[in-house]
Amino acid sequence: MASRPPAGRELLRYDRALGARFVAGADEAGRGALAGPIVAAAVLFEPGALTADQISGLERLNDSKKLAVARRDELALLIGAAAVAISVVAISSAEIDEHGIQAANLGSLSRALDLLQPPADCELLVDGFALPQQARVHRALVKGDATSAAIAAASIIAKTTRDRVMEQLDALTPGYGFGAHAGYGTAVHREAITRLGPCRAHRHSFAPISLAA
Repeated sequence: MASRPPAGRELLRYDRALGARFVAGADEAGRGALAGPIVAAAVLFEPGALTADQISGLERLNDSKKLAVARRDELALLIGAAAVAISVVAISSAEIDEHGIQAANLGSLSRALDLLQPPADCELLVDGFALPQQARVHRALVKGDATSAAIAAASIIAKTTRDRVMEQLDALTPGYGFGAHAGYGTAVHREAITRLGPCRAHRHSFAPISLAA
């Protein structure tokens, strides 16, 4: 039986098949967490200009949730070397409480694409969401991080960036285990909230936090 081709090869093939000189993808990390920011990232590739070495490295792309931490960190470096541009936008827990998670999510994704300043001949792709604030034509792809190399790359940049932020919050606010669970609602995290109460890093508008306050 023939071996299955690397996931990233299919992702790169999708982006090349769009027929545009440039492809930009946007994705986020942290939307469902109870603490910490939501982080959106956008990555701009010129598929036709990638070198053989860059293509070989990017063939290891995949949905960031399916990758081990060490592989994500390695790919983040490869993406940085291969991309034309990368942008990152973080929305704090306080801003999420003020504006709501949906507005924070859509706004951060749109802002990340804007910061790329993508050229005119560019396909804009977003994982899962149409963006009301985005003036340029873009495509919302369900499971985009398993479809497009640009979105998969953005998912990795968003995830690795947010993980570093949560490690810093762990050092500043010990006891909650932010470095281990990245602010998601694990049993360990919920127990810490019950024991210690919420801290400033938590999203106080979210029911598990507001009920514990």
